[in-house]
Amino acid sequence: MYQAEKTRYQNMQYPYCGKSGLRLPLLSLGLWHNFGDTSCYETMKSLCFTAFDNGITHFDLANNYGPAYGSAEKNFGKILREELHAYRDELLISTKAGYDMWEGPYGIGGSRKYLLASLDQSLLRMGLDYVDIFYHHVPDDQTPLEETMGALASAVQSGKALYVGLSNYDGKRMKEAAAILRSMNCPFIINQNSYNIFNRTIETNGLKQASKEEGKGIISFSPLAQGLLTDRYLNGIPADSRIRTDGRFLKQSQLTPERLQSIRCLNDLAKERGETLSQMALKWILRDGVVTSVLIGASKPEQILDNLKVLGSAGFTEEELTKIDEASL
Repeated sequence: MYQAEKTRYQNMQYPYCGKSGLRLPLLSLGLWHNFGDTSCYETMKSLCFTAFDNGITHFDLANNYGPAYGSAEKNFGKILREELHAYRDELLISTKAGYDMWEGPYGIGGSRKYLLASLDQSLLRMGLDYVDIFYHHVPDDQTPLEETMGALASAVQSGKALYVGLSNYDGKRMKEAAAILRSMNCPFIINQNSYNIFNRTIETNGLKQASKEEGKGIISFSPLAQGLLTDRYLNGIPADSRIRTDGRFLKQSQLTPERLQSIRCLNDLAKERGETLSQMALKWILRDGVVTSVLIGASKPEQILDNLKVLGSAGFTEEELTKIDEASL
C-alpha cells in the first residue's frame, strides 16, 4: 500500500486561487494524456505517486480523457481506491464536461441535462462523492449561458462539486458568466485555458486581464506547446514522440523551419539561465503572478521531477523577457 512522503509539503508553493480561499499547487498534474486504456497502469501509479510525494495535490481530468472516453477517470479512480483513498482530503480533483462524450444530442454542449448527467458518470467512474472543481469545458453558443451556469450552480448545491470553473472561455464571455454565477451565489473561482510562450491567446482575447479584474484564478494547460517548448525536436523527430504516436494535437507540419529556429533561440536563452527550455517555459507562464497554477503532463516520473526544478529557478530580467518575445512572436 502506498504511503506518501512525509516531506511532501516542504518545497511546493500554494498560491490562492484568485480571491477564493482555495490554494492550488504551483504545478498541477494533468491526466489528458497517458492515463487512458492504451497506457501502462503501473506507470500511471508512478506518475501520481511522484506528483503527490512532491506536493502536487491537484489532479485534473475531464469526462472524455482517454482513450477510450472515460478511461482516464476510471483508471484514476482505481488508483484512488487502491492507493490514495487515505489522502482524499489532501487532494484537489477536478473534472469537466462540454466536449463530445456519448452519442446523441445529450452527450455534448452546455445543456443542464448533459452537464449534470456527465458529472454523475464522472463521480461513478472515479468512485467519489464529489469533485473539488467542476468545469464547463468549452463554450456552447447554442445553449443559453444562464442554463449552463445554472447547471454548474446545481452541481455545487447538490454537494457534488465544491467549486466551479470555466475552460476555453474568452474574457467577455467569462465576465458574463461570472455575473450570472455571482447572482446564484455559486463559487466560480478558476479559468482553464491554453497558455504558453507560443500561444498567448488569453492575452489577446481579454481572458487574462478579465480574470485579474474579477479575482479569478487561471490554470494553464499545454504549457510546453505539446512538447515544442522542449529540446525534444531540435535534432529531428524521435520515433516515440507524440508526433509519431499521436498526431491529433501536434503535427509534423507545425515544425516549420521558422518554428525550429525559434525553439533553438529559446533553448539557447534557457541554457544561459542554467535551465532546460521546459523549465524556462513553465517559469515564463508564472512570471507575473496572474496564473495560479500550471498543468503539466508526463509520460514518466522523471519528467515531473524535472519540471519541479522550476520552483527554485530565478525570475526574468526585462532583457530576457524581450528576447523571449523576439524569438517567439
